Formats: sequence, structure tokens, C-alpha cells
Amino acid sequence: MQIDSDLLNDAIQNNLNEPVFRLYGWSPACVSLGRNQNDNFVDENLLKRHKLDLVRRLTGGRALLHDNEITYSYVCPINSLKCGENVTNSYKEISQILIDVFKNLGIELDFGGVKKFRGHVDYCMLISTGADLCYEGKKLIGSAQFRKNGYILQHGSILYDYDRKLLEEIFKEEIDTSSIISVKEINPDLTKEDIINAFKIFLL
Repeated sequence: MQIDSDLLNDAIQNNLNEPVFRLYGWSPACVSLGRNQNDNFVDENLLKRHKLDLVRRLTGGRALLHDNEITYSYVCPINSLKCGENVTNSYKEISQILIDVFKNLGIELDFGGVKKFRGHVDYCMLISTGADLCYEGKKLIGSAQFRKNGYILQHGSILYDYDRKLLEEIFKEEIDTSSIISVKEINPDLTKEDIINAFKIFLL
């Protein structure tokens, strides 16, 4: 997360014209909180028992468990996008990269719709917005943006696999698995390396 922030600041400082795309994983696993999210649900003793780190993101939204996933980040000038000033359209323009790469892997993604939930929800993947990417109506990729001095940082979580029991322990809420899906559930034979290589081929 700090590197994402540093890349954004470096782009601003150097008036970078080209986008910077990054893929990364997590070791140890980590819970990230949204920029302004209340952290009253966090049980630090539980996180210590599971050897999980805790960080607050530059971007908004709800909390995520970054574990068995691939995280992406994209930094670019607002004016490098066709509709960069419009937040919704900029999400869609950047996320088209993800849609195209997964299509090459045989996975058709589309944008989520806004879903309303009863009660309080802390886990980001349970909330689907127009900025998220879904497979057959189930959320696979959650994304968030931060804007500063004419530049955009968009980053997000590509859910490769998940531990429902651990998620429910951390977020203290039932995880409705009918609303989320992982790459492993879509295609068990697809590895993280396959996905990363598909990005390399597409972007290079």
C-alpha cells in the first residue's frame, strides 16, 4: 500500500504522462481498512493469532482481507483518460484492462450493480458497486480510487481463493458466498502465474 502511495506521489512530482500498472501479493496476509472506515470491529488479538497485519489504505471503501489474491494498482494522469474527470467512467476505462485480460483467459466479466444490504457490512467484497467486476453476477474484483493533483490511483483485489471461516472471524458477520466468487471456483486449473502472464502478454 505504501508503494502504491509512493508511485502516485512520484508520478505527481515528475509530471508522469504514462500510466504505471502494478501487480502484487501479500506476505504476511493483511487486513486493509478504507481511508475513513470505522475500525471498531477490529480484534487485534485475533489478527495476532492468525499472524495478520493491519493497514489503512489511501483509498476509501470497506475493509479487505488481502490473502490468497492478486492485487493490482494503476496510476495515471486524469487527462490521459477519455473521461478521466468523471469518476464512474474512469473506473470503467481503467477496469477494461482487467475485463480484456480475463476474457483472454476464458472468463467473461462485467460491471456490478449497486446492492443494498441490511445492517452494517464491514467486508468490502459483500458490497457490489458500479466500479466492481463480477462473473455471472458474483463479485470477483473490488476496486477503489484516490485522486490527487490531477492524478488517479486505482487499485483493487482480484479474489483468487478465500477462507470463509477466517473472513467471518475477522469481520464478525456472515459471509454470503452467493454474492462473491473466486478464480479457483471459476477455473480450478488457472494458477496465479497464468493470470500474471496473461497481464504481461496483454500489456507488453
